[in-house]
Amino acid sequence: MKLLHIDSSALGAHSVSRDLTASIVEAFRERHPGLDVAYRDLAAAPLGDWSPAAAADGDALDQFLSSDVIVVGAPMYNFAIPSQLKAWIDRVCVAGRTFRYEATGPVGLAGGKRVVIASTRGGLYTEGPTAALDFQEPYLRRMFAFLGIDDVRVVRAEGLNLDEGHRRQALAAAQESIDGLRARAA
Repeated sequence: MKLLHIDSSALGAHSVSRDLTASIVEAFRERHPGLDVAYRDLAAAPLGDWSPAAAADGDALDQFLSSDVIVVGAPMYNFAIPSQLKAWIDRVCVAGRTFRYEATGPVGLAGGKRVVIASTRGGLYTEGPTAALDFQEPYLRRMFAFLGIDDVRVVRAEGLNLDEGHRRQALAAAQESIDGLRARAA
């Protein structure tokens, strides 16, 4: 089994999403001792802006296509995902390789993969008046569905910047989600 581990937070050692992705990958390693893990740090080694020439560089695409599981660290920046994660998505959304257009609409070609998103947010966006500002998780779910991936799970820690109580609760809830993944990582 091959797992692609993607981090995109610019916070380095202070990143909660990086901590969560590391825990998620460890859960998969526990269930699959021979797991082949490829790691890509999009903040440390950004892909740059998309262009036809950049799209021709198939390294990110090949890495994505050869993976069975993709673990994505996706902090919320300004209600959406980091630009470096968007650049990676632009590299893996390639007509004829990960999707195609037909008369009835687009068809995803990258099915059969599992995606686990480590979603972190300073505020609360799952309900209430700020839910309409969540352009992070819905975007990621729809992008992976567009590529034909219907097994997308989210490990979420939100409210991290509200106060210490919210932070502790959010981290405990995220760890509980990871424990659930650990039980189902087969």
